[in-house]
Amino acid sequence: MKHRPFGILGTGAGIPTKVLSNQDLATLVDTSDEWITQRTGIKERRILPEGMTTSDLCIEAGRKAIEDAGLQPSDIQLVIVATVTPDRQVAATACKVSEALGCGNAPAFDMAAGCSGFVYGSAVASRFLWTESHDNVLVIGAEALSRIVNYEDRTSCILFGDAAGAAVYGTGHTGAELLSTSMAADGSGYDVMHTLAGGAEQPVTPELLAAKQNKLVIKGREVYKFAVGRMVELVRKEMAANPDLELGGIIPHQVNMRIIESAREKLDLPEERIFVNIDRYGNTSAASIPVALDEARRSGFFEGMEGKLVVMCAFGAGLTWGSLGFRW
Repeated sequence: MKHRPFGILGTGAGIPTKVLSNQDLATLVDTSDEWITQRTGIKERRILPEGMTTSDLCIEAGRKAIEDAGLQPSDIQLVIVATVTPDRQVAATACKVSEALGCGNAPAFDMAAGCSGFVYGSAVASRFLWTESHDNVLVIGAEALSRIVNYEDRTSCILFGDAAGAAVYGTGHTGAELLSTSMAADGSGYDVMHTLAGGAEQPVTPELLAAKQNKLVIKGREVYKFAVGRMVELVRKEMAANPDLELGGIIPHQVNMRIIESAREKLDLPEERIFVNIDRYGNTSAASIPVALDEARRSGFFEGMEGKLVVMCAFGAGLTWGSLGFRW
């Protein structure tokens, strides 16, 4: 089926200024800069200050993306926010963001797909653009994971940071055309990454809060095995979907440097073909890929990739995974 072409018009990021270094974490839990760096590749991450919320990061990233696209907020016809740390359980953070940006009565909704959120959001946006019902869609991936991380658990608190990244997709693109998408899930991994309290299953009580049951729990070994295989599989899937294009580069979910490096070796790619910024931001979940995308565009990473395939791939809680294939 032939689709109407569209691509990336603009990108932006919202990054907190507060830095939490490995040395800072060593004052909270039994860890060290060497221990964290060797196991994750992370040196520091950004933390949202008190008084700010996920929507503040979304608004900053979204405003920058709209300006970068050369559009007015009123040109945006749909706002999708991918997050597992919304401002409130009700209502959707996307509605608050759309209002703050000035997008008028554009429909707006949240998506909870964990670290796959931006990829899922982009795949959903593609359906509106390919079918010609919308011309400009804003997709934001954002997290304030510091609000749900257990800073007494050294296996998980070292991993996560806060950020937002945004992309405006539209029909007036001059490059970065989105050609293909994939989404999948395996609910048998529902408990691999989760928070127990705070939903309908376990409403918050003083006892659950005291036991930190509202904090994030991760089964690291299962995540590692799952993520390495999925990253390789997703890249190869996009290559198979676009056989006429040479693989130019990859923007992976910034999950763990060991996982990224293992996948890179299996794909037999040089280091300069995979964009990495996990050392400075940690794992920012749904914000990971759009923040990396924005930095990659501004750093010259895509030079020489014109007309080639660029793959973005992610995997996260649920378990979920997905990919995007672009002609750059």
